[in-house]
Amino acid sequence: MTKKSKTEELTDLLGNLGTYTPDIEASAVISADGFIIASVLPDGAEKDRTAIISAAMLSLGKRAAQELERGGLSEVYIRGKSGYVVIMASGNAAILTALAREDADLVSVFSGMRMTVAKMTEILYA
Repeated sequence: MTKKSKTEELTDLLGNLGTYTPDIEASAVISADGFIIASVLPDGAEKDRTAIISAAMLSLGKRAAQELERGGLSEVYIRGKSGYVVIMASGNAAILTALAREDADLVSVFSGMRMTVAKMTEILYA
């Protein structure tokens, strides 16, 4: 039996995130410099654009938290008419981005994402 690649392990992890947190419709693991590492995004989703925007938003969020003396950044979230975009860092090298439904239970979304980030870190830095 062959060992799964890190990309395969991360893709499985994202699938589990969507299963255990059904308000999350799509997710991706992105490098800090804006490249897709693994994703569970809908067909037709612009993966490269998602990656670049996520990396930029996380960077801006970190800067805003620092400049406005709010401490270390926990997450960045954006609420739109059709749902949420939630972005969390996994160390300095990776980002977890999730798209959640308009009526999402954000406590569940944040909790599921935090558990996933912890597991991501184990996979990426093992």
